[in-house]
Amino acid sequence: MNFFISLLPILLPFLFLVVMKLPAKKGMLYSFLLVLVFSYLFWGMEYNVLGASIVQGIHKAFGILIILFGAIILLNVLKLNGAINRINIGFKNLTTDKRILVIIIGYLFGALIEGVSGFGTPAVVVAPLLVVLGFSPLSAAVIALISDSVPVSFGAVGTPIEVGLSNISSSEAFLNQIGEIITRIDFLSGTFMPTIVVFVFIKFFMDVKTKKTYLEILPWTLFIGFSYSLVAYLIASTLGYQFVSIGTGIIMIFVATLSVKYNFLLPKSKDIIVTNKNNEMSLIRAWSPYILVIFILVLSRTVPFIKDFFINTIDLSYNSILGVEEINSNLRLLYSPGFVLAIVAVISVFIQKGNKSNIKEASIISLRTIKTAALTLIPTLAMVQIFTNSGLNANDLSSMPIYLATNLGQHLSGVWVLLAAYIGELGSFITGSATVSALTFSSIQQQIALDYGLNSELILALGVMGGAAGNMICVHNVVSVSAVVGTENQEGLIIRKTILPALIYGLLVGISAILLF
Repeated sequence: MNFFISLLPILLPFLFLVVMKLPAKKGMLYSFLLVLVFSYLFWGMEYNVLGASIVQGIHKAFGILIILFGAIILLNVLKLNGAINRINIGFKNLTTDKRILVIIIGYLFGALIEGVSGFGTPAVVVAPLLVVLGFSPLSAAVIALISDSVPVSFGAVGTPIEVGLSNISSSEAFLNQIGEIITRIDFLSGTFMPTIVVFVFIKFFMDVKTKKTYLEILPWTLFIGFSYSLVAYLIASTLGYQFVSIGTGIIMIFVATLSVKYNFLLPKSKDIIVTNKNNEMSLIRAWSPYILVIFILVLSRTVPFIKDFFINTIDLSYNSILGVEEINSNLRLLYSPGFVLAIVAVISVFIQKGNKSNIKEASIISLRTIKTAALTLIPTLAMVQIFTNSGLNANDLSSMPIYLATNLGQHLSGVWVLLAAYIGELGSFITGSATVSALTFSSIQQQIALDYGLNSELILALGVMGGAAGNMICVHNVVSVSAVVGTENQEGLIIRKTILPALIYGLLVGISAILLF
């Protein structure tokens, strides 16, 4: 019975959103209520712990909404300034092949954003940008989610490794070793991800689906995937794990752009070149807000005194919620990527010589957009926190995630190398964070490795990579992306299209580990 209850936060969202096709705001509300009841009746969680978990969920949902608001207001201001139109023209001057844009914007620009910010920011920045470049909202959401996978292991300047494995070791040598193992594994698994992203786009969203449509782009996507993996490995081996996604994203955007410009490994272009004769804004000025966002985020996460200022100046964290010392929620306003995005949105009006009224207009539109997301995120995060805090109970049970992983380990240790990544995926699916997934499961992953004679560093690396893949199917990431592109009530459909790539990546990771170690 306990095993079944520990599975409820996984089974219920899948049942309501994917099988029954309910809108997320209904499906996640029902999931939350059932998990709440079962946690009280069978797991022994008391009123104060359940209440504190719900408040914690609301507080964390507010933090996510700040990121959503920042991403949306920046996009809306740039639209009103005319910058998005200029960016659109710039890409059409490069290529009108959406298969290529999927990689350059969705995968590589998303990797760069992931490297400097993480926390779901890449998908909510990339997806609306794809929409204004002519992609359907549904395709933009799916592509943004699948693309935000491989880079997540090193997101937010290496946070999933540095913080996610902090309960194992804080040794720089140990963490760099994990980073290097991840990039070695990705020589196989990561090499195929750009191809998977493009093939999903062709399969579900392109009108023409001939064999040629797939095969003619295959050499280029494999080239991008292998080059990304090689650059990531070199950076992990030299500069360290913190700079893998940032450095690889920057280098590969340059490599991909050159390859398109010189038609390297690409089908002959039939593009109609669009000039910029009637647009006074330069391409650099149009992109400058995104460049400024990256610059501020890098400074605020790598320069110690600037980082301290951003973390400590406006601290809205809530500790010992409702008197429960173990339940806390961090929110440092200036350190939130959403705050940086919103501030840059204001600055962009002056950089791009837009109308100051654009700020007010964009703010109204953006607040209206995130209203529905709030109704879904609150029960989702409340359910997540009940699941996470379930170790605080009167029945002397371990927490649901630890109980689940321990039982799986006892019965499936013989194939744990293939399953370790999927445990990470489950963690991200529920919690919405590769970092929290690693924090939650790393101790039990290490213990299983030690108990059954497995390579513990390898198992930990697989768990981090699985947590990264879980971003594709994580409910609150799906809800967030749906909010920014306007696909509310299609969350289950999005998960149905992202779940197979998530499972394939997990399998490739496991196979790579067996072959290489």
